[in-house]
Amino acid sequence: MSGHSKWATIKHKKGATDAKRAKVFAKLIRQVEVAAREGGPDPEMNPSLRTMYQKARDSSVPLDTIEKAIKRATGGLEGVNYEQITYEGYAAGGVALLIEVLTDNRNRSGSDVRSAFSKRGGSMAEPGAVAWQFDRKGSLVVDGSADEDELMLAAIDAGAEDIVREGDSWRVTTAPSDLHSVRTAIEEAGMKVESGDLVMVAQNLVPLEDSGSARKVLDLIDALDDLDDVQDVFGNFDISDELLAEL
Repeated sequence: MSGHSKWATIKHKKGATDAKRAKVFAKLIRQVEVAAREGGPDPEMNPSLRTMYQKARDSSVPLDTIEKAIKRATGGLEGVNYEQITYEGYAAGGVALLIEVLTDNRNRSGSDVRSAFSKRGGSMAEPGAVAWQFDRKGSLVVDGSADEDELMLAAIDAGAEDIVREGDSWRVTTAPSDLHSVRTAIEEAGMKVESGDLVMVAQNLVPLEDSGSARKVLDLIDALDDLDDVQDVFGNFDISDELLAEL
């Protein structure tokens, strides 16, 4: 996996303790609402809702908050209708970015995303210019204390595609439809799954070898992530562990 996934893991762990916790909660609840509205309120019958429900629980969103979001989505409580939009663009060094948005105001979201790119040396791209470089995958972050052989046995038997070490964690990659079954197998084997999500994985990576370019890319991603309507940002860059630690 790329330096982007390492950066995302670092931010996920940091988000559990810093001032951005409330904003993270709000984004996760929005994802739960959209999944429930599109596929129904039962997680067992709605794989997207099951994934978003578990993603919210991984980040310690209270159960009653999640249940209220599902009720809003299915008409039990008054709510907002969100539109899903994907923006595409390029950061420093030719790094391709995909930005997934849920919004109730397309004009506001487009303006905010465009402003983030222009202020940080990036450029927006036409629809389809970037998306073809990515594949949708399931991604699980497993506690690094898990035994490699035991993890491989449980995960591969359940359909996992890849297992790699990332810092003090393991990252397990699956087909989107196998995310839940692989997670269940790992947990039933007694190992702790720290987070799980559907992500966009780059087919080829752009290495960032100097701190200047790397910092520009990460600054842009952070600015996009900080926008209320932006749910996820995916990039095709790779940063070495040494440079990432320096940054």
